[in-house]
Amino acid sequence: MPQKKILVTGGAGFVGTNLIKLLLNKTKFNIISLDNYSSGFKRNHIKSKRVKYINGKTTNIEKLIKKPIEINSIFHFGEFARIYQSFLNMNECLDSNTVGSNAVFNFCLKNKIRLIYSATSASLGNRGDDKNLSPYAFSKAKNLELLENLKKWFGFKYEVIYFYNVYGPHQIYKGEMSTVIGIFEEHYKNKKALPVVKPGTQTRRFTHIDDTVNVCYLAWKKNLCRHYSIASKKSYSILQVAKMFETKIRYLPKRLGERYASALTNKNLSNSIFRYYGKIKLVDYIKNLIRK
Repeated sequence: MPQKKILVTGGAGFVGTNLIKLLLNKTKFNIISLDNYSSGFKRNHIKSKRVKYINGKTTNIEKLIKKPIEINSIFHFGEFARIYQSFLNMNECLDSNTVGSNAVFNFCLKNKIRLIYSATSASLGNRGDDKNLSPYAFSKAKNLELLENLKKWFGFKYEVIYFYNVYGPHQIYKGEMSTVIGIFEEHYKNKKALPVVKPGTQTRRFTHIDDTVNVCYLAWKKNLCRHYSIASKKSYSILQVAKMFETKIRYLPKRLGERYASALTNKNLSNSIFRYYGKIKLVDYIKNLIRK
């Protein structure tokens, strides 16, 4: 019997790279990364005999993973994951988050593979109405509905983790898929004014990547078929965060799909959400950065 493996979609991306590092440290499993490199990078590859990188789309998972019997679990983090950009690239967003994710769900169901799925806080705000704010939020909310139905229809078992504005090592600093903290860091290092989307009062619960992947691992290890959230206890406005860098700020026009609050909730659909809070504080992270 071959040794079981863990598959991470988006394994060359921000969250996937940090998760693979944790899995290598915490488990004895070999890891397969499936990534189309739309927002992942080969520079993130971890040099280990236990990790194999496959360049491909989740829509082709059936063809690319030839021995599903070897897969113990799939961490499905390889989706289109930006709100504003989902208006500019709606077809790409829906291909990844609808067609691609459906392929992953079916692959898990067909081969009796455990699924750990990354959900988003973007669909929880405004009593759930924010799920219609953007193609991204809409696609993610629909995936949760599909998973809920797969559980009812087929007894499908899975874990869901809600992410809240993740930042830290391997985040994206440049381009369309860059993160808020990544953009601020890049501009700060290059002595450029930090760009703040108007009005600047919109709040977020910025959560460090180490705290995020620790809860992903916890959910996988517990194997209780639950919904989890990992967020910072404290929320900050975008303007407050920009001012922490103690440098110049410039304003950008309002954008489509912009959320004005990052909601914490105890329930989504029929599922209770088990809340976890990050230990690493954004204030300390930025202080350490500007001291360098």
